[in-house]
Amino acid sequence: MNNPNSSSTPELSVEQRGPVLWLTITREERRNAMSHGVLAGMTQAISAAQGQRDIRAIVITGAGAKAFCAGADLQSAQAFTTDYSEPHGHLAQLLRAARASYVPLIARVNGACMAGGMGLMSMCDMAVAARHAVFGLPEVKVGVFPAQVLSVLQHLIPRRTLNEMCLTGEPITSAQALEVGLVNYVDDDVDAKLQWLLDRLLDKSPAAIRRGLYTLKKVEAMAFEESMSFTESQIALFTLTEDAKEGQKAFQEKRKPNWVGQ
Repeated sequence: MNNPNSSSTPELSVEQRGPVLWLTITREERRNAMSHGVLAGMTQAISAAQGQRDIRAIVITGAGAKAFCAGADLQSAQAFTTDYSEPHGHLAQLLRAARASYVPLIARVNGACMAGGMGLMSMCDMAVAARHAVFGLPEVKVGVFPAQVLSVLQHLIPRRTLNEMCLTGEPITSAQALEVGLVNYVDDDVDAKLQWLLDRLLDKSPAAIRRGLYTLKKVEAMAFEESMSFTESQIALFTLTEDAKEGQKAFQEKRKPNWVGQ
């Protein structure tokens, strides 16, 4: 196992706890607002995790109990970019890395999830929220718009809800977030619910989840016939894995499978 803290910085904790990599924004005094260092660190950690088979899931969260992430740090002179000649911004690169990840990403929303923080949460495959968490896109209040966030948020919630959040800038509660499908679960004990969800994930086939997440992400933007052509070839590849053979054998022998992850 690689040193789990080798990528940590004063702004971002990178810690491997067993099979789960935890990425925690440690800027509690700034409501865990995103700095360019935080975004670059997350991008690097998610990309590096793709080659580590001992990492089965990645949890993204913020320090403390008040904020998951308040978005870009508006106190910074260059809150949104460090170089206007650079085509790829730090948030965009992070969203690209998350999209390319075949290790499941889970957001642990421990408090306010605002603006660019909505992008961090939406780029994850699942989300668990504390009951006191609130969600918002307040960019119009400071003269900008949640442009990059739309790329990962627009397919998660109903269009009318999205329009209202973007155009009014007003937040919604955790109960409303659950109702519109923005999060999977809301709980008074966010860590207990997160562990419950991780337990339901970690005992399943690593190979099936890795290739399955790849398939899920590929078919999302495909037309029906294109997705059928793609998936009918994918299912054949699923069956060739060692995990598929072991899973079927364990089922026939009425025992728990011993996954090898290949």
